[in-house]
Amino acid sequence: MTLRGRLTAAFLTVVLGPVLLGAFFVGSTLSAVDRGRATERLGLAAAGVRTSVDALCQQLRAAADAVALVADPAARSRAADQVVSRGLAAAVQIVDTAGRTSYATLGGPAGPWQDCAADAATGPVRALAARVRLRDPAGADLGTVAAAQPVDPAFVARLAAVTGVGVTLLDDPGRITHTTEDREVRAAVLAAAREAAGDRVTDTADGRYVRRIGPSPGQPLPLVLSVPGERPPGLYAALVGAVVLAALLAVLAAWRLARVTTRPLVELAGAVDRVAHGDLTARVPVRSRDEIGRLAGAFNRMTRETGSYVAALTSSRDQLRGHLTVLGDTLASTHDLQRILRVILHSAIVATGARAGAVLLLDGDGVLVGQCVEGLDGRWPTGDPADPATLRVQVGAGVLGAVAATGEPLRGRWEPADPPTGEPSCETYVAVPFAAPHGAEPRGGPDRPGHPPADDDDATECGALGVLALYDRPGADEFDDGDLVTLRTFAGHAAVAVENVRVHEEAQRLSLTDPLTGLWNYRYLRESIRREVERANRFGRMLSVLALDLDRFKDVNDTWGHAAGDAVLVEFARRVRGEIREVDLAFRQGGEEFVVLLPETDARGATIVAERLGSVVRDQPVRVEGHTGEPIAVPVTVSIGIAVYPDHAAGGQQVLDAADDALYAAKAAGRDGYRLARAPDPVPTHEIPVVAAAVSPPDGLPRAGAGDAGPVAQGGASSGPHPPRQSRGR
Repeated sequence: MTLRGRLTAAFLTVVLGPVLLGAFFVGSTLSAVDRGRATERLGLAAAGVRTSVDALCQQLRAAADAVALVADPAARSRAADQVVSRGLAAAVQIVDTAGRTSYATLGGPAGPWQDCAADAATGPVRALAARVRLRDPAGADLGTVAAAQPVDPAFVARLAAVTGVGVTLLDDPGRITHTTEDREVRAAVLAAAREAAGDRVTDTADGRYVRRIGPSPGQPLPLVLSVPGERPPGLYAALVGAVVLAALLAVLAAWRLARVTTRPLVELAGAVDRVAHGDLTARVPVRSRDEIGRLAGAFNRMTRETGSYVAALTSSRDQLRGHLTVLGDTLASTHDLQRILRVILHSAIVATGARAGAVLLLDGDGVLVGQCVEGLDGRWPTGDPADPATLRVQVGAGVLGAVAATGEPLRGRWEPADPPTGEPSCETYVAVPFAAPHGAEPRGGPDRPGHPPADDDDATECGALGVLALYDRPGADEFDDGDLVTLRTFAGHAAVAVENVRVHEEAQRLSLTDPLTGLWNYRYLRESIRREVERANRFGRMLSVLALDLDRFKDVNDTWGHAAGDAVLVEFARRVRGEIREVDLAFRQGGEEFVVLLPETDARGATIVAERLGSVVRDQPVRVEGHTGEPIAVPVTVSIGIAVYPDHAAGGQQVLDAADDALYAAKAAGRDGYRLARAPDPVPTHEIPVVAAAVSPPDGLPRAGAGDAGPVAQGGASSGPHPPRQSRGR
């Protein structure tokens, strides 16, 4: 339904509702008043009928008593004639005890006579009679004396004249015996009388009210009383006509009012459709100063301002596209995490109109550490504003800590915490977390060489990687939901950037590790030996190299299969990791050949490590699965060659070759042992003899050329107590 139709319907409802209610009220009120008056008249008429019938019965009873008081039968007959002649009764009848009529006056009404004392008539009523007992002076029963009065049309007419209503006498089956009603209403009165019960008043279709009285004790006649209604003729027709006329006038008025009201609204709806299709030049004529006129004026202002907003949004969109292009190019062209995060932060600040912001990443100690900041001059809590790393917030503390702990974004106005949490001060803020897209943080990496990732069973699920926060809007306005959505987008880019860098680092690590044992591979060995030699030269330290080779490993493969051989290699690598320090490096050079670098370790410390490695391999056979599926203990031994830089070589490759030569010497000596490389000739360094009681330098680290020339020289970094062992791989 259109608005015009709804307004018309509403107006008609408002107007015709009271009219219909008024017409109904008038009609129902007049009907109620008319019915009340008719009921009252019929009640009075019923009382008059009962009084008249009762008076007649008393008169007849008195006449019968007068006859019964005469003792002489002849005189009694004359008394009966006198009663009739005086008009006290229409007939008198004397009946003996045998039921025979002993005397009856002439001209009496036909039977049967209805006894006044009866409760109801038993058939057509021809006369009313009063009977009294006839007794002799001694009190003996001689019969009865009955005085009767005919019930004829004259009698019914007298009742109608006394009561002022129409009177109808019925017979026992309910047919009309005598009536004063007109012929055209008799059938309706009789039908209404059949529905009446007790003192209930019913009405007929032509507006008459009917009440039935009797038969009852003292009034044995079945009578029907009726009166015409007093409602004006044509009342309902007049009311219907008035309602119809009012409805026509209301429809005309409603149509006119709806048209005048909806015309400007139709124009406004058309303009809105044009705006919805992109035409922001649409305007509405202002035809009046009422509410609709003000609405039209407001619409015109809204379209003008919307056009301005669209132009501004278009400019912002183009600017945002430029920043996203820069961001995409940065993500695609570099793995420099700091540069990527700076671009993301700057783009988020420009996109939201914030004045400052920061990106923080979660470190291994559960602390959010600043990675890059912008616009935080004068807001820095402590430390150097030029160093983002001085921004440190504990997880769970303050706004940034709560965002990292719960993973839920927060925005609002800043309320300083007590005690301070280390966050920048501001007026308004919005902060969102970001997490690794794949849910697991890479383990290990080039910063922890020689130690492969832990088993999958030990991996932990990664929560938030960090938090991206923006501070303060121009005009001190709070950040809204749109800013939160935008910041979530940039936080997603930050998460992807962090994950990409970590994936890149993990790929680098995987390219430098042996896939079977998890130790560093030969490629990383060449890089590490160069780096460790340079470090030993820079700080005047020593570097020991252990070349390891499993004895008779080919027999293991030939006897129990390559799967058993792989299991032996994996177990050997695990035992090697368990016997070296955190700073030591273990490599698989190829096949069953391995290399261990021991930074800041002399020959004595290297021999201690070699003895321990040989013992842990020799004393514990490796259990593998045999061809039949049952576990088999495979005895394994290892031969080790030891070389020390700079005692045995002047470069990285040379010290590896020296250790390899020592390994061949250990093999030739019968395997399952170690040999120290021979010193080159001439010795590249000048050795200073140290007495046996000498102690190590104050820092406890060996110096190049220090100690005796033999393998039992004192002061090696690995000499004495067992070095700290790793927990991984045990």
